[in-house]
Amino acid sequence: MKAIQVSIIVILFCSWNTQQTKFCAPITQTSLIVLGTIQDGGSPHIGCKKNCCKGLFLNPDKNRKVVSLGVIDPVNKKNYLFEATPDLPAQIKNLKTHCEFNDKETPDGIFLTHAHIGHYTGLMYLGKEAMNAKEVPVYAMPKMKAFLETNGPWSQLVSLKNVLIQPLQNNEEIILTSNLKVKPFTVPHRDEYSETVGYIIEGPNKKVLFIPDIDKWEKWDVSIIDMIAKVDYAFIDATFYDGEEINGRNISEIPHPFIIESMNKFKELAAKEKNKIYFAHFNHTNPVINKNSAQAKQVIKNGFNLAEINQIISL
Repeated sequence: MKAIQVSIIVILFCSWNTQQTKFCAPITQTSLIVLGTIQDGGSPHIGCKKNCCKGLFLNPDKNRKVVSLGVIDPVNKKNYLFEATPDLPAQIKNLKTHCEFNDKETPDGIFLTHAHIGHYTGLMYLGKEAMNAKEVPVYAMPKMKAFLETNGPWSQLVSLKNVLIQPLQNNEEIILTSNLKVKPFTVPHRDEYSETVGYIIEGPNKKVLFIPDIDKWEKWDVSIIDMIAKVDYAFIDATFYDGEEINGRNISEIPHPFIIESMNKFKELAAKEKNKIYFAHFNHTNPVINKNSAQAKQVIKNGFNLAEINQIISL
């Protein structure tokens, strides 16, 4: 178990015994769990022959799951998933292991950010070819909702009532339980099929900012520094460490904020504010995936954090 002091907040990690059986401290308070930290294409990445992936095809790393969060309210016996990734089967099972209060294999709601492959395609596992789930609530913004309802194979999930689409509106808070509130807000990104949103997830005592995908911070009409000031934790887009990973590609096609750009933007923040920031959504090329890399060590030295799978944060 690893503990990091943030005011009086303790962040926990699940661990594994020698037989690879997972065991965690019981969750008795409203909490968030990190279920994945990797960019849409996963790691190893299809077609990649670089050192970052070549050993992983034969020896996969169980911790390299696509970015996702789970939220658990044991008092009201509810749990929620943020993002329906290609790793959804493992992630909802992971979430369930922390929910001793029910036997359901599906969460009480799934919140989507946008229609890029790492963020919604896991819904396919809810269909009749796989789980044939019954009326799983899926929370989506208007364009995302329309996309799912009018395009196959997602429309079949709707027509067969594998999922029930729950509408969201920009900056309109919804109350999930007496201990949980969620507010979506739009952010600039490549919106070919849907709008893109981030979320503020609010528990009884703490607030979390979740922005897994966004274009450069300067393209947003909201100050990210102001947003960070309003929350206790911020899980934000860190797809690339710097431009060396782009390999000559047109940056306008993939305009995520580089980690080095974000660290520069946040360099004048007080240590307490920096310590709220958890970089996530790492491309397979991102050197910070290796916590022993010089880049990962530089992030920590600068006062920031790197999201890690199975972190548990009390809300």
